[in-house]
Amino acid sequence: MPLKASVSRAESNGRLGVLLAGMGAISTTLIAGIEAIKQGVGRPLGSLSQLALAPDIDPRHPVALSDYLRLDRIENLVFSGWDINPGTAYDAARRAAVIEPSLLEQLRPQLEAIEPMPGIYDPRYLRRGEGRRLKPETNQYEQAEALRQDIRAFQQRHQLRQVVVLWCGSTEVFSTPGPAHQGQRIFEAAMKANDPSIAPSMLYAWAALQEGCAFVNATPTLTVDLPVMIELSEAHRAPICGKDLKTGQTWLKTVLAPGIRQRMLGVAGWFSMNILGNQDGAVLDDPAAFRSKEESKLSALNHILQPELYPELYGHLSHQVKINYYPPRGDNKESWDTIDLLGWLGYPMQIKVNFLCRDSILAAPLLLDLALFSAAAQRAGRGGVQEWLAFFFKSPQVRAGRPEHDLSVQYQHLQAAWKELAEAAVGVTA
Repeated sequence: MPLKASVSRAESNGRLGVLLAGMGAISTTLIAGIEAIKQGVGRPLGSLSQLALAPDIDPRHPVALSDYLRLDRIENLVFSGWDINPGTAYDAARRAAVIEPSLLEQLRPQLEAIEPMPGIYDPRYLRRGEGRRLKPETNQYEQAEALRQDIRAFQQRHQLRQVVVLWCGSTEVFSTPGPAHQGQRIFEAAMKANDPSIAPSMLYAWAALQEGCAFVNATPTLTVDLPVMIELSEAHRAPICGKDLKTGQTWLKTVLAPGIRQRMLGVAGWFSMNILGNQDGAVLDDPAAFRSKEESKLSALNHILQPELYPELYGHLSHQVKINYYPPRGDNKESWDTIDLLGWLGYPMQIKVNFLCRDSILAAPLLLDLALFSAAAQRAGRGGVQEWLAFFFKSPQVRAGRPEHDLSVQYQHLQAAWKELAEAAVGVTA
């Protein structure tokens, strides 16, 4: 039996399960962070769900967003997941080297208690990695059914009222929608035939949506931007929302670019360079995987500046993005942006940005927010594409038309959705 796609307010004191597909740097940083917060040795900085206030509330009597939306409490979150490498979440966190060693040791018992389930690996989609702990099934349909059983067992073992699945695996090689992705029956037949156009991430998404679980894609991989996944998410009222978390460089672009356009300044070029040394950097060193990331990173600027409307200002923009694998940096990513502006009378100017950030530290609070907001949307009866969650993604998912990339507009849409969810929660309670 699939998990319930809609949960009543009367059940809202239950526990929320979070299954992470890929127990790497981002996943273990999220779990370790939650455990640190529970122990009072960390703060959820960067998380809207934990720190933002409800919109349009009397400032003399502020209301926490988590209370306003009746979000799941972090002490009620239960974690597990899958990985293609052996070891516990503690082992993975130690390899990732994001969390400071003394803090990691303090959290060791909680992280060692999480041993990921065997995962699914296809060397055609992950060419800079290897699978060492894999499910025994070799047929795609049987692999997906095994994932469904994992979800059911996890929910039953922990007596969870809801489960959210987060895809945090390595970026898969670039792919485009094909005949196998057009509908549920076609997709199932293709899985049974081991269709090469079906990537591992799609098997996780199919299994999650069949079980009525909201699904979040943290990577630029083509996973739920497919007719079959939209069909399933609507049929099971299981939210989906986009791909590729908007964490560092692209986040800054969506802050700067709207201001440049609103001032009617021209842009001749925007050159973006990144160096990072984690597993993500190693995978993106493969040109086929980098193309997935490049497509995601390039799309935001074009949508914001709208060169088709302002050809004189942006019609000849040279926009380039480079990512270089540099092992000494580990998870500490550095990005440089050089923006060549054109001002009054066409005089050239420049903006230069040097952002030294921590990849997983920026991503972890976004994963938390997406898990909690997706679960709240599902309890309100919302399934299918959640356009209001565009704020969190480089490539937001939309039902039709162009996605919105202006961060300030996205935030307005986010607040409007919060109000609707709060009203729905009150209605269910009444």
